[in-house]
Amino acid sequence: MSPPNLFLLPGLLEDAGGFHQVIDALRDIASCTVADLTQSDTIAGMATDALRQAPEGPLLLAGHSMGGYVALEIARQAPERLAKLALLNTNARADSPESIENRRRLMAMADRDFDGVVNTLLPKLMTEEHLQDPVRTGIIGSMKMAIGKEAFKRQETAIMARVDSRPHLAAIRCPTLVIAGRKDAVMPVELLEELARGIPGARLEILEDCGHMAAIEKPAEVTRLLREWITGRAQPADEGSTQSLPKGLA
Repeated sequence: MSPPNLFLLPGLLEDAGGFHQVIDALRDIASCTVADLTQSDTIAGMATDALRQAPEGPLLLAGHSMGGYVALEIARQAPERLAKLALLNTNARADSPESIENRRRLMAMADRDFDGVVNTLLPKLMTEEHLQDPVRTGIIGSMKMAIGKEAFKRQETAIMARVDSRPHLAAIRCPTLVIAGRKDAVMPVELLEELARGIPGARLEILEDCGHMAAIEKPAEVTRLLREWITGRAQPADEGSTQSLPKGLA
């Protein structure tokens, strides 16, 4: 019997690097694919692109941050494709006027100083402790430079225009896991609580001492939670295939 398809949707300026520790630790139970969300400037377009890239058959769909917005759009466009849904460090609301203004400033900065955009974003993405780890910051920096300025502007354009997904949450009927970081400065826990409340039967897990980049900051914990979500079986807190995680990331 073929393993289930775990289809991962990355966030703003993210690629497979944001998930690779978790992917390595889940290869024994799932076939993992990461979507390219760099080509469209709408969330609906990203969802269409992702569905074209997705493996055939039922999907275990997991989205981080912007990828969560895309996951919620896929739940509207193609609910029949979803076997299970995981939403990490994301929320169901439309962008606020303040956030839109901040994004516009960053887009303008990108044209003259893309490195400055990366340096501006980085302190907001992880806890102070994790920001001191060159392995973690190196992963984030490498992803952002690989995605590049033009894709960044397309992604920000899409995020600013996203719809309010809260009215649609009750229609989600597949098993859903919501993962929050207690110290997430980008997506406060309250937004993840609201998201989980809106989806019938959703399970909310809050990772302590974790910021916005849960799969990079707490890969062992994220692996354990996703393993439980995939298999439907509880995992001891010290389990989750952490042996494959580099020193400093477990």
